[in-house]
Amino acid sequence: MPRHPNNALPVDLSTVFKWRDAREAGITDRRLKRLADDGIIEKIEHGLYKRTDSAVGDLALIEIALVEREATLCLASALSHADLIDEIPSTIDLALKRGTRKPKTSFPITWHWFSPKTFNIGRTPKDPESGLPIASYSPERSICDAYRMRHTQGVELGREALRNWIRRPGSHPADLLEIASHFPKANSAIRRDLEILL
Repeated sequence: MPRHPNNALPVDLSTVFKWRDAREAGITDRRLKRLADDGIIEKIEHGLYKRTDSAVGDLALIEIALVEREATLCLASALSHADLIDEIPSTIDLALKRGTRKPKTSFPITWHWFSPKTFNIGRTPKDPESGLPIASYSPERSICDAYRMRHTQGVELGREALRNWIRRPGSHPADLLEIASHFPKANSAIRRDLEILL
């Protein structure tokens, strides 16, 4: 196994990594403990660590990608990532299938449980070009979610996103309405607002 100085980490070791990754990089359990004691790494939970020498802005999402593969950026967080709202959310909105246990994380996450029947509608898998290490809901799906959950998210979240989405080149109301047809709580309100805005 390759050896590294006691106070250095291999450059190819991810910002957030599992115990197995450390072993593959030649880091023994004893050295792993010493690195944690010296503040070079931080233990997130059993078998999961993060480097302290990296300034990755989406560290929380990298952590989530490791602990829960189906976690999906949703609601205000997905709308903000798509530049459809001005607000910068104070917490990260993530969706899981209803019945999934909430994972343990070290970052402020607001978890939402969506129906397994509609969970994959408008869900975009992890894509390096998106700049996200996890899956995300499309702008159209996120608008629908904001409308159908307006009792908890507020009525303006969906309306602001819809106004900004309509102004975008390549936005087609038919695409939005197709997704909205799967969500009766959102469908009629979106149709009404589209008639006003178009």
